[in-house]
Amino acid sequence: MFSQVIAVALCALIAQPAMAAKCTRTYTVKEGDYCDSISAAQNVSTYQLAVNNVNHINADCSDLEVGQVLCLGTQGHDCQTTHVVGAGDTCDGIDSAAGVNITLLVANNPQINEQCSNIYIGEVLCTATTVIVPPAPSGAKSVSIPSSTPAPSSNGDDENIPYCDEL
Repeated sequence: MFSQVIAVALCALIAQPAMAAKCTRTYTVKEGDYCDSISAAQNVSTYQLAVNNVNHINADCSDLEVGQVLCLGTQGHDCQTTHVVGAGDTCDGIDSAAGVNITLLVANNPQINEQCSNIYIGEVLCTATTVIVPPAPSGAKSVSIPSSTPAPSSNGDDENIPYCDEL
């Protein structure tokens, strides 16, 4: 699943001009670390970790080396308010618990598709109350990547939701 986040991060970085971002937080890889465990332990979203280390971490996050120093956050773009996706989590539940709306949740986690059907257990999401991630590069297209194990986005009960022509 981390490979999906890397793919979104790569698309964003390829489309924008290179710029040197000052790393404000770092982490040194230890034995047994993997990307989502680092993200969870260090309060950094999976997406942010991928973007900040796109030249140092492969798409599967299988090339971490003990002693490797990773950038966790950059000046002005360092979300430290996070949520680790658990079994049964939905975007509605996550944003409600964090006190944010779905628009803000998706803005801070650009890898989430519009249906929020591609979050996965162990993924770390930014739940900040303001947009903290770097802005999308101009001209970049939204990338929607299906997940092989999607978490449900709602409880499935939509009987009380009117159709567009009933509004």
